[in-house]
Parts: sequence; structure tokens; C-alpha cells
Amino acid sequence: MRLVVRPLESAAAATDVLRALEQRASDRGLPPPAALTGNWFGGSTVLVPSVRVLPVEPDTAFDVIERQPEVTREPGAPEDAVGGGWIGYLGYELTDPSGARPDRPGARPDRRRLPVTAWGWTDHVLRRDRRGQWWFETITEGDSHARAEELGALVAEAAGRKAGNTAGAGTVVVPDADRHRKSVRRCVEEIADGEIFQANICSRFAVPFTGSPLELFATGSARFDPARAAYVAGDWGAVASLSPELFLARHGRVVRSSPIKGTTPRRGPEDDHNADVLRGSRKDIAENVMIVDMSRNDLGRVARTGTVTTPKLLRVEAHPGVWHLVSEVRAELPPDTGDAELLRATFPPASVTGAPKVRALEIISELESDPREVYCGAVGMSSPVGGTELNVAIRTLEYSAGEVAFGVGGGITADSDATAEWQECLTKAAPLLSLLERPGE
Repeated sequence: MRLVVRPLESAAAATDVLRALEQRASDRGLPPPAALTGNWFGGSTVLVPSVRVLPVEPDTAFDVIERQPEVTREPGAPEDAVGGGWIGYLGYELTDPSGARPDRPGARPDRRRLPVTAWGWTDHVLRRDRRGQWWFETITEGDSHARAEELGALVAEAAGRKAGNTAGAGTVVVPDADRHRKSVRRCVEEIADGEIFQANICSRFAVPFTGSPLELFATGSARFDPARAAYVAGDWGAVASLSPELFLARHGRVVRSSPIKGTTPRRGPEDDHNADVLRGSRKDIAENVMIVDMSRNDLGRVARTGTVTTPKLLRVEAHPGVWHLVSEVRAELPPDTGDAELLRATFPPASVTGAPKVRALEIISELESDPREVYCGAVGMSSPVGGTELNVAIRTLEYSAGEVAFGVGGGITADSDATAEWQECLTKAAPLLSLLERPGE
């Protein structure tokens, strides 16, 4: 196989091109498009014109993306080219492959759920690089001229596509605040008893939905500009992830992770001071440092000895509706270490579990009434050309059977306050709920 790239002339926004690709897929009876927008693969946005994303058995979820062809680069191909690869998601429920856990108090096993994992292969993509240049890229053995011409024309004519419907259709199903506070207090007790140092406790919102899941993603991506946004869809439903957080970026033997822990509101200029509040918060700093240690431990299970480093620690960053504390962990992998081995050592992401991870996962299962589904898993792409990049599936809207659902939560430490933790959930939910509001509401 060889990588072929062609520059395209267009100033269209990624969301306009994505809308045009959805219309093309609908008109031709093709599978829907997929997307990675924000800061992927060297600062790129990657759009897949059409891809059949199918459920994958949990016991092979990590292995699928290792089925990659050998690819040679065309002379002059950009260093940040992607070409194609596997795009899809790993659901958090891989930690509990049996599924809905009907033994959980308050569980809703009758609710239709998304597949635990889904992946789809594409041999071509449209990529907009960090300079704004559009590219047609393909991994091929044949002639790609006709496809490049067709998609080049679509990109050139895509600017100014009319936005579709993102509105919810009814009353928001809000999680039980008292139950969430009770779970937080129970978690604090587990910490006091020495069972764990920290755990992430989540709750789940739901909204009846009659709009377009792709439009929900396009609107959210344009409005919030999340660094690690991703969209995949299939007959099973759709996942619109507006995540700011990198789980893993693996290029050659180098892998990095950027855990986020620590949050304060950022609703406007009046909240600028909250950046300093976050910098001085002992609770949030402790939360972030513990997650960094766990990320180091996870990567250390497969990294070459002595190569795990923390080049960035406790950096305050602005994200949609919130300030976050962000750190970075890097490592070098031994030769012949595959993505499946890396994922088995690190999944689910450290920032959405707890420390120590195994016991934290058990306590989370006991305290949360609903399965997390895709939320707290990972969405992204694995390319034989560009490498593997996955987000942490937070700020992630999951569509199925006429309903959009999403999870919110936070890290619990010894000095966590149950009321403050519930308020943090509401702060994190507000931007997503705003996407689902009807005009005038």
C-alpha cells in the first residue's frame, strides 16, 4: 500500500465540510461520515467521508487497531499526514464487559445501550492541517484520481452550509442529586478507611432528542472549539465527543498522556479570578498529582525503564465553561510493543478512575447506579501512517433510540465536600445542556 496526498483549494470550515459529507452519504445511501476536530495528529482536523463503524467483541477491542497494512509514503507527503486507519471508540464498560450490571441499585437494564466498543476502517480522509490547508489523503494500491477530484469539489463548495436541528424534545432527566452526594460521602469514607486514595464519581443526564446527532457535534465543535472532539456513528446510534482531554498519543515508540483533574467555573470575565483559585486549591492540586502518579504507573508497566517523565505539571488552562488543571506524562516504549499491549496497561484512563485503579474501579461500580457506556472511555483513530491518538471521552453526548445521554463527574479526595462535588457536576453539564436548548429557552 502507498500513501497518496493531494492539496485541495478551499477555505471552508471543518463543520461545513462535515455537513456536506453527511448530505452526500444520505443522498447515496452510504454509511455516515466521522470526524476528529481540534488538535489531532500535529494540529489537524480529520474528516472521514463515509465509514461503516461496527460493534466489536469486548475481548478483541484492543486488538482490532493493530490490523494495519504496511504503507510507503509518496515523495513530498506532509509529515503530519494520516491517510486512513481505524476510527471508533472504546467504551468504559470494557471494565465490566457483562454490561448493564442489573445488580446495581437503581440500574436501568431496560434502556437501550450503545455497543461497548465500535471500530471502522477507512482508506481515505480529508484533513485540514494547522495552517488551514485542506488535503485529500488515501492509502491505496490503485488510482485515486477520481475520488480526489470528487471530494476536492465537495470541499471547495462546502462553505456556508446551513446548520441543522440540535434541539432536545422534552424534559431533561436530571440525576438524583441526593444519591450523588451520598455516593461522594461513601467514597470519602472508603478513603478514610484506607481502601483508596481517590476515585471519580459520576452521574448521568438524559434528554429526549429529535435533532441530528451530527449537527449536535458540528454546533458543539464550532461553539466550544474542544481540543479533542470526535464523532462516529452507525446503525447503533452516534457518539459526539466534545472532549478537551488527550488519553494517549502514540507516534512510533513515544507515547504521551495529558490528564486533566481540577475544575473551577469559567462563565465569563467575572470568573477570570477562578484560574488563580484553581492554582491555589490544595484539593485540586492533590487530585491532579495523584492522577499524574497513576498515569506514570500505567505507562511504566510497558515503558522502557527510566523513560517515564512529566514535562508539564499543574498547568491552568481555559476550556469551555471551566478552568482545568492539566499535566502531561511521556514515555518511550520498547521495540515491538503494540497498541493492544499499551491499552491493556492503561485503559480506562487514569483521570476518570482513581487510585489505586483496581480497587477504585470496584468502588465506582458499587456507587454508580447507571453504566457509564462510552463516557470515560476513549474515542479516536489509529493510522498506519499517523500513529494512534485517543481522547478521554468526557463532555461526550451519546445518541441512541431517540435519546441523548451524557455523564458528568469529578475526582473525590479525603477533603471533598458532597455539595461542592454536585455543583461541579452541574457546572460541567451546563455547556452540554445549552446545546440541547430549543430557541428562546
